[in-house]
Amino acid sequence: MTAALRRLRVRRQGIAAPIADTVSATVGHLGAMQAQDYAASLWAIGLRTTGATLATVEAAIARGEIVRTWPMRGTLHWLAREDVRWMVALMAPRVQSANAARIARDYGLDADTLARCRRTLEAALSHGRPVKRGDLYACLDAIGVDSGGQRGLHVLGWMAQEGLICQGPREGRQPTFVWLDAWIPASAPLDRDEALQRLALRYLQGHAPATAADLAWWSGLTRKEAKQALDSAASLLQREANDDDMLWHAPALSATRRTHASHLLPAFDEYVIGYRDRAPVVDDAHLRRVIGINGLVSPTLVVEGRVVGTWKREADARGGIRLSPFGALQDKELAGLAKAAARLGRFLGAPTPLLS
Repeated sequence: MTAALRRLRVRRQGIAAPIADTVSATVGHLGAMQAQDYAASLWAIGLRTTGATLATVEAAIARGEIVRTWPMRGTLHWLAREDVRWMVALMAPRVQSANAARIARDYGLDADTLARCRRTLEAALSHGRPVKRGDLYACLDAIGVDSGGQRGLHVLGWMAQEGLICQGPREGRQPTFVWLDAWIPASAPLDRDEALQRLALRYLQGHAPATAADLAWWSGLTRKEAKQALDSAASLLQREANDDDMLWHAPALSATRRTHASHLLPAFDEYVIGYRDRAPVVDDAHLRRVIGINGLVSPTLVVEGRVVGTWKREADARGGIRLSPFGALQDKELAGLAKAAARLGRFLGAPTPLLS
């Protein structure tokens, strides 16, 4: 089953062949895409979108078609614009509940202080234009809330989890923030049962086959809630027994275009971290080389759905790709990775040769 599972996931994730023709459709297909590494996340989107370039993705960000915010697990993700409100409302409160006592104790961000921050950020952002993070930190400093020591970032994250703000387009290398009501059209809220069902369908649309434990990990919800979500969507899904667990499948995809077998996936890619169990794609012996003890996830070499090494792009003028395979690669695998590097180069608009 493992080889078949990998083939299905590579296709379902839009890695074997692009899954959509627009950036927003790609992000919407995956449901949410990990985004704490900004540059890596742009390639994660571009890889899965027909003909996308760096400029294509950044233009979609500037138009507000995709949004970078903290909907789940306290981690930055890309969401399609129409998914921001209901996903944040469903998943972010659990993160807030888990963190409220800690940020009050360690950072002095109790309810009264957060209320002052909320009013200040609304005054700074409600005009609807993006404001650089440093300028928002200055606003917090001005009301006596020291933004240093990660305090400012905790405030911004908290307000994003409340559904009040989100990130806007970057200004140079600086993140900006916008007032959500001025950036994203209003939409009717979903009741919790409907939101859970939609979450299960959206997750499996972009990640199947997967288990309830995988959905719980990805969403940050409890295993009970993940099972409830899947059960509520059972009439629209398929499932099969797999050892002592249940694998859930989404409705079949339409025929794909020409597929590729070798890939250069970016750091923190959904293919590696979108599941609780990474064993189907990464051998346990190599897992620490992919996911470090500090939680950083390396860019990966993937051949036939299996992680076979890591890679990095050199910072010198050549911009070449340095491969770090776990073992010797066959000539056909190297040829496939060279094609993958060329695809990355077309996305970046810059040379990306494989380095010997």
